[in-house]
Amino acid sequence: MNYVIGVDLGTSAVKTILVNETGEICAEASKSYPLFHERAGWSEQNPDDWVTGTIDALQEMMKEANVPAENIKGISYSGQMHGLVLLDGQHNVLRKAILWNDTRTTKQCEEMTAMLGAEMLSITRNRVLEGFTLPKIRWVQENEPELFQKAALFLLPKDYVRLKMTGEAHMDYSDAAGTLLLDVAKKEWSTAICKTFDIPLSLCPPLVESTGQTGTLLSSIAEITGLRAETPVFAGGADNACGAIGAGILSSGKTMCSIGTSGVILAHEDDPSRDFEGKVHFFNHGKKDAFYTMGVTLSAGHSLQWFKETFAKDESFDEMLKEVGSISPGAAGLLYTPYLVGERTPHPDSVIRASFIGIDSAHTRAHFARAVMEGITFSLQESIDLFRKEGKNIDTVISIGGGAKNDVWLQMQADIFEAKVVKLQNEQGPAMGAAMIAAAGSGMFESLEQCAEVFIKEGQTFLPDAERSKQYKSLFSIYQTVYAQTKSINEQLQSFRV
Repeated sequence: MNYVIGVDLGTSAVKTILVNETGEICAEASKSYPLFHERAGWSEQNPDDWVTGTIDALQEMMKEANVPAENIKGISYSGQMHGLVLLDGQHNVLRKAILWNDTRTTKQCEEMTAMLGAEMLSITRNRVLEGFTLPKIRWVQENEPELFQKAALFLLPKDYVRLKMTGEAHMDYSDAAGTLLLDVAKKEWSTAICKTFDIPLSLCPPLVESTGQTGTLLSSIAEITGLRAETPVFAGGADNACGAIGAGILSSGKTMCSIGTSGVILAHEDDPSRDFEGKVHFFNHGKKDAFYTMGVTLSAGHSLQWFKETFAKDESFDEMLKEVGSISPGAAGLLYTPYLVGERTPHPDSVIRASFIGIDSAHTRAHFARAVMEGITFSLQESIDLFRKEGKNIDTVISIGGGAKNDVWLQMQADIFEAKVVKLQNEQGPAMGAAMIAAAGSGMFESLEQCAEVFIKEGQTFLPDAERSKQYKSLFSIYQTVYAQTKSINEQLQSFRV
C-alpha cells in the first residue's frame, strides 16, 4: 500500500495526516504553538515554532502508523495565508512572523491605495487590505528600516517550514496570490508593484505550481521523523485553496463553506478575466490554471473559541453547545456580529468590533452561544449574497472545518444559506487537500480530479427548512444594519483600546 502525507500549518496548531491510496486516514498528529499579541491589533508567531511542531507531529504520526518509509510517496503542505516571514541571506529569521489577522497596517494600506489603488486591483485582483503580505512588508520598511536592509527573501508560513525541511525556497501560485505582489492572470511577480513600493524583485521567491516538486527531505529531518531522505516534497498551497481541493471544489458550480479561525465562502472559477471589482477575493487555485473567488469572515471559529474561553473555559464545545438546539432561530431577539478583530467581507474594516444587540435578562448562556453561531453564519451569508448578486448559482454547499462538526450548526447553515449543505465522511480540511496535492504530484493519480473521485466521500446532507429560512431572512436584514450603526461608535472607542 502506498501513502502520502498532508501537513496543514494552521494559526493555532499544525496537523499532519497519513493517507493511503484509497483516501483512508491511517494516522494523524497535531502540535500547537503560541500566538503573540504584544500590542492591540498585533498578531505574531515564531516561525521556528512551526518547524518544531511540524517535525514533532511527523515523528509522532510515523511512530503511530508503523508503515514502511519507502511506501511514503510524497509530502505536501497547506498553510495559513499572508503571514510575512523575513529572512536574511543565510535564511535566518529576522523577526517574528506578522500574521494574516494582524491589523497594524491600516496607514500603509491607505497610502498604497492612494498611490496605486486602481492599478493594483487590476493586477492583483484584490483590494489593499491589512491582512495581505505587502502592507506588512511596507510596515517593516517604515518602522524597522535597519532590519529590512538585512532582508534577502520573504516567504509565507508553510514555505518557511518546507524550506527548513528541504533546504529549498519556493512559493506556489495560490499562496503568492495573497501577497498583493503577484500578477494573478500572468502568474508572475509584478515588477510594477515591486518598483512602486521599493521591493527588490530578488526578495520574492521562485514560483511553482502546487503539485510541483520542490526537493526532497534533508537527511537530518528524515532521520528525526522516520522518513526517507529521498521522499519527494511538493509545494502545496494556501489553506483555502487546499481546503477547496480537499472538499472537491475543482470545477465551476461548486461552493465551499469553511469555518476555522476565520470563515470562508469559496467558489471555483475557470475564467481569469472574471472581475468582481475587489468585492470578494480572487486568487489562483491549487489546481493548475484555475482560480477561486472567496469571501472572508475574520472571526468565525475564533468567535466561538473566544466565547468558550471567556464563559465556558472548563467545558468541551459539545458541553457548551448542548442546549443550543433547543433555542429557536433568532436566539430570542439576541444578535451577534463577529467583528472581534475587524472584518473583511463585505466590510474591509480593521477598526470595527463585535457587538451583542438586544440583550435582556431572560437570555441564558445558551442564547448567547446560539447568537454567536448565527452571527458567524450571517457574516458568511453576506459573501453568498454577494456571489448570487454576481450571477453565481449556489444551491449546494460543501461544509468543512469546525462548522461541520455540529449538526445544529450544519442545519443552521442550510436554513440561512437557503441551500443544501453537505458534510463529508472523511473531512480533514486543508490537510486532505495537501495530501491530494502530494498524491497528484507523485503520480499516484493523473490529476487532482481523479484523486478527488477516490479520496472524497460525501456524507450527511442538510436541507433548508422553509419556515426557518423565512425567519432567518428577516433576521439577516436586521443583521446587515448593525455594521453601519456601530461603525462610528467603534471609531470613537478605538483610542481606549490597549
